[in-house]
Amino acid sequence: MTVDEQIDTESPAAYLDRYGHMLLIRLFETEMQRLFLKGEVHGTTHLCAGQEAVPVGVCSALETGDYLAGTYRGHGHALAKGTDPDALLAEMLGRTTGVCGGRAGSMNVIDIDHGLVGCFGIVGYFHECLNFAKVLGLPAIYVCENNFYGEFTPMLKVTAGGDITSRAAAYGIPARTVDGNDLWAVREAALEAVLRARAGGGPTLLECQTYRHHGHSKADPAKYRPPEEVERWLARDPLTVAKTRLYDLGVSEPELADVEQATRARIDHAVEAALAAPYPDPRAESPTEYAP
Repeated sequence: MTVDEQIDTESPAAYLDRYGHMLLIRLFETEMQRLFLKGEVHGTTHLCAGQEAVPVGVCSALETGDYLAGTYRGHGHALAKGTDPDALLAEMLGRTTGVCGGRAGSMNVIDIDHGLVGCFGIVGYFHECLNFAKVLGLPAIYVCENNFYGEFTPMLKVTAGGDITSRAAAYGIPARTVDGNDLWAVREAALEAVLRARAGGGPTLLECQTYRHHGHSKADPAKYRPPEEVERWLARDPLTVAKTRLYDLGVSEPELADVEQATRARIDHAVEAALAAPYPDPRAESPTEYAP
């Protein structure tokens, strides 16, 4: 089945479910911010609020046996790939019920059961990875969530050439610039890349242009961003874009309200369960990576 055929035959209900996943990520990040300010989240954390359409759109094109690797700002990747929100939230709080037993926290989440090989604070090796994947013809999809800032620095001020997509041409890799706030656009581009990979066509680079709603991390109020820029991007919130499209497709307000209510209840339950769970006891548990 071609990409167009897959898109055309999908029901609005399928996208309503994906909207629910986007909202799950947004509410999860909202709770992370709140719990962090209360001292419940230790270490640092990088929120992906505003970028939800990218992980949900890409992961909707993957199958259960496909693997996903992320960098930091990876809570959305884990949830989109199927990590249980209860287990992920408990991990953020360092509790034993966390997906990694409370030992990974925000920066090193792994969930092999759902194909998540890790979300780590390592962002280098871009050109080496593209070259290696092309030389070996790997069925890999590289997704750049371009939110136009490298920590506190505007991307366009320090990036020669002005975009990411064109870099793939040097390696003979197909590439595409995508509206990263449009769930439909991301899914379509991801489906095309997935079909190419499964057919032996090798790697693809997707530059999904989006915008983070928060600062880089806990110590960043993001005052360096022009107010008009922030306002322009907030007006294209991916959740708002998706809701508008769903209404156009005939989804009713009660249907959307039901999804939103169920999603909020799911996050509330995850928070309650995580706060009630115990911390790991280092006296009773040995590090698993060194266990005999």
